[in-house]
Amino acid sequence: MTSYSEPDIVVRGARAVVGAGLVALILLGLAWELWLAPTGRGTLALKVLPLVLCVAGVLRHRLYTFRWLSLLVWLYFIEGVVRATTEGGRGAWLAAIEIGLCLVVFAASALYVRWRLRRGARLAQTPI
Repeated sequence: MTSYSEPDIVVRGARAVVGAGLVALILLGLAWELWLAPTGRGTLALKVLPLVLCVAGVLRHRLYTFRWLSLLVWLYFIEGVVRATTEGGRGAWLAAIEIGLCLVVFAASALYVRWRLRRGARLAQTPI
């Protein structure tokens, strides 16, 4: 039996998917607002700052970060839905990519949180 400090394959996989999705959302947000389809002077690129703050917590397996990220990502999902329905051309495609990434990050974060809580409950019930 592994100790509680060693993450199992599901936890590591979910963390990898969340990390990759988070980095992809950050890069998409920066590229979108600075080069691909800029809106204004590029100040909307600051919208990725909350995502950047989550990177450290994801790398450190902070359950609290995964919980908050699963809620935070819905703001980016809403932005993607609004921009996909109001913009045309490249902006609509970028918004569709953002929507997809948000769904992946949410699903992987939810899996991570649920699996960690279940595993903790199982370990708490196991006699020493």
